[in-house]
This record gives sequence, C-alpha cells and structure tokens, in this order.
Amino acid sequence: MAEPLAGIRVVEFGQLLAGPYTGSLLGDFGADVVKVEAPGKGDAMRDWGRLRHNDRSMWWSIIARNKRSVTLNLRVEEGQEVARALAAQADVVVENFRPGTMERWGLGPEQLHELNPRLVYARVTGYGQTGRYRDRPGFASAGEAIGGLRHINGHPDQAPPRSGISLGDTLAAQSAFQGILLALYARDAGGAGGQVVDASITDACFALTESAVLEYEKTGIVRQPTGSRLPRIAPSNVYLSKDKRWVVIAANHDTLWKRLATLMGHPELAEDPRYVDHHARGEHEDELDDLIGAWASGYTAAELDETVNGAGVVCALVYSAEDIYNDPYFRERELLVEVEDEVHGTSTVPGVVPKLTVTPGSIRQSARWQLGVDTDDVLEEAGFDADRRKELRDDGVI
Repeated sequence: MAEPLAGIRVVEFGQLLAGPYTGSLLGDFGADVVKVEAPGKGDAMRDWGRLRHNDRSMWWSIIARNKRSVTLNLRVEEGQEVARALAAQADVVVENFRPGTMERWGLGPEQLHELNPRLVYARVTGYGQTGRYRDRPGFASAGEAIGGLRHINGHPDQAPPRSGISLGDTLAAQSAFQGILLALYARDAGGAGGQVVDASITDACFALTESAVLEYEKTGIVRQPTGSRLPRIAPSNVYLSKDKRWVVIAANHDTLWKRLATLMGHPELAEDPRYVDHHARGEHEDELDDLIGAWASGYTAAELDETVNGAGVVCALVYSAEDIYNDPYFRERELLVEVEDEVHGTSTVPGVVPKLTVTPGSIRQSARWQLGVDTDDVLEEAGFDADRRKELRDDGVI
C-alpha cells in the first residue's frame, strides 16, 4: 500500500533545523515536500555540521531527504505571488520564521486561508505565537533553558550541560509533526477545515518535565539535577565495567531486584528490610550503587550485557556512534539504512521511525544538493509556464 501521507502536498518555508526537520518527518511517510530556499545561498543547513566529507555537510543528507528543492525570493512581491500559488495547492505549510515575518510577506495563515481554507499551517518558533516572549529570537539552547530541561540535567553544583544534539529543535519538530497529523485528521475525518499548528521549542521542552512544577507548587521543593540516576528510583544507574565501559543496570522493580540479587550471588538481599521494596531501596540507593558497582567492576561490559540481560534484568551498554554502527540490531530494525547520496556516495543514515506494518515510511529520494533543481517542475505544476518562469529567473525571483 501507499505510504500514509501519500498525496499530501507540503510547502516548507524556513531554514536550519526545527522547521526543516518537521518537513523531513512528513516526507518520510510519503508527503510530497517542496522545500523553498532563497536563491543563491539556500538553507544554512547545507553548510552546517561538525565534520565534513567531500567538503560538504553531512547533516544536510539527513534533513533534506524526501524533498524537492525550489528557489524563491520571499522578500519581493513576485516571489510572494509564487509562494501564494504554491500554498493554494498545498495541504500543509510549514514555517519557522520569527512571529510576524510571514504576515509581512503576505503569507500569514489568515492570508493563505483566504486562498486555501483547508490548509494546515504549521508554525515552529522558539516561544510560540502568543505570550510575552513570542517576539524573542529562539534557538534550542534557549528553549531547553527556559523550558526547564537544562536545570534538571547534569550533576549538582556543575554548570547545566546540553546534550550533544539540538534536542529542543528536534522535540519542537516532533511536536509540530504530531500537530499536523492531528489537524489533517480533524480536517479529513471530522470536517474541521484548515487550522494553525502553533509549536515551539519551549513548549516541547517543558512538556517533558513531568511533575516538576506540581511538586514545587504542593511541596515547595524544586527538582534538582541528579547526575546519572533518578532519586529514589533504585537501583537504576550506570556502572563501570572491568574494561572501563559504562553500563546501565536497572532493577527498580521488586521482581527485577530479586533477579539481580540472585545473579550477584546474594539472593538474601531481596528480603533484606533495607531493599525489600521500592521505598526501602530508594532510602538506601547509595548503598545499592556501591554494591552493584563493586560487583559490575569484576566483569567486562560484554559479560554484563550477556549475563544481566540473560537473567531478565534491564541492562544496556552506553553506546557511541561507533557502537551503533557495528551492532547488527540497528540494521535488523532498519534504524540504519543505506542510501546513495550524490555527494557522499553510499551512506548509512538513520531510518524511518516509527515502524508501520502496512503503510511504512521510506527514504524515496536522497538530499537534493543542487539548489533549486526542482524549481521548474514545481512551478509548472502550479501553473507557471516556461515564459513566466524565464521572467522570474531573469528577475532573480527564482
């Protein structure tokens, strides 16, 4: 069967990460994603990334897959005219400019809904379209900070660290993706018509903070960073193996704790009053970490992986990219797949998630490296004939 979003046309405006990653998620599940880029330079993501291969970004190969590249100058009236024509035929528009930018260009949701009342208009920003901070510039780092993630991450008495990825952008994109799917369902199954999906980095980060605010309201206690474990959820931590690798071992359930105690050669610990249930183990988590840490240090990571999992206790090695690349599991799950990239050649990239059994997503097209390579095709579909396209090209609009 066709992919679940086959037949859905998406026009993606914006650049960098949160908006474009939203488009990538839609494209992975079959949507026809038209990525609009500024003539000459294109999306800054074309040149971003820590490392380069063949003097090009590798990040672009991930975020630009399953998209068609169209160049269009949105800062001039002729370009805005073309953008409106594209939106008039679209199911979804995705943009991640600062609030008000699209309105100034005549491309805001109210303006486009006059042309296309069924349009789902997704906006991804740092702080959302409402509230006193709406006009602030927003990056993942700021959203993670004000959304509460940075405060509860890391170790006590250290600067709050960031994860080694643009976590806030990815979370915001996933939130926007979810909102788009809900809006499409409401439109097509419920007759709701078009609507605006207002997603933000701050919203998406805050949504992960569990009961931290309620805990403060009711007890006055502010949840603090706790390093590698969650307080009173014990045992569940990382332990250093004999060959100096970190391994997660989690037995914070009575049944799992009994299994681990038996595996460690001390089944009596399962009935010890200090460790007999969840609350008791939480009170004595330091002692438990010392016991398990000393035991784990006598085995290699591979031995722990085999024996602890074999005993039915949660265990996983802390993987690097190298570990992931070399573990067959990630190919068995199609979490790693090979594609042909016109710049990087045969490349192993993240696969599509989640996995659907009847209408799975796929990587149908690798990233378009030639800026605007699909402009003529897309504009022709929108009703711009060859003469008009030549005029637009001569004027620097496309």
